[in-house]
Amino acid sequence: MLRVNRGDEKAVVASGATCACLLKLHILVNMLVPLPPRDRELIQIMDSALADATQRAGEWLLCRKGCTKCCIGTFAINQLDAARLRHGLASLEISDPQRAARVKQRTEQTVQRLSATFPGNPATGILAVGEEAEDRFADFANDEPCPVLDPTTGACDLYEFRPMICRTFGPPVHAEDEDEDTLGVCELCFDGASDEEVAACEMKVDPDGLEPKLLEELERSTGTSGNTIVAFSFIDT
Repeated sequence: MLRVNRGDEKAVVASGATCACLLKLHILVNMLVPLPPRDRELIQIMDSALADATQRAGEWLLCRKGCTKCCIGTFAINQLDAARLRHGLASLEISDPQRAARVKQRTEQTVQRLSATFPGNPATGILAVGEEAEDRFADFANDEPCPVLDPTTGACDLYEFRPMICRTFGPPVHAEDEDEDTLGVCELCFDGASDEEVAACEMKVDPDGLEPKLLEELERSTGTSGNTIVAFSFIDT
């Protein structure tokens, strides 16, 4: 028989509740497709690169909580990003069920609004490929807010699990389809900076090419490939 002091009763109850929550989280996460073992390493590499670029940029970089320009308009993410978001939502359902419910509600509403004109397969959320599909996507839902964005606080509800493109928006980075000498930068940042000052703040994105290796590993294990968008990442979750 367990004996506790009267003053310890709340602690015992709280401990039991914590264990129950952890067990539920364990069950939820294990129902999801597991992330590649080195995904945490990738996140650390990217976050370290962002912190370094942010320090070098100083006042040139205006990114902050409440600035949501990069959260408006749909953007393509890969299956690794999508899997990470699903893990984030499962975690949020334990730590803050009400906030998770709001994310799911916004997601469902977004999917309903966008399904009719989705430039791909709305049942799977996979974007179509090819020049025509890219043209359609360029004009698709450019005023649509990301469903993970809290419209009241201007904060990302799944910030720790956000896609890679969200982790690189702001500092100068080389775009995949751009010339080697071209740096992309948020139009709100580096106002008045010279080309040399911008170049000095470049963020080195995934220098060892870890992300495509992990993406290939995940797609091979799930049999699902192709890009999607944030709202459609949560289909059937």
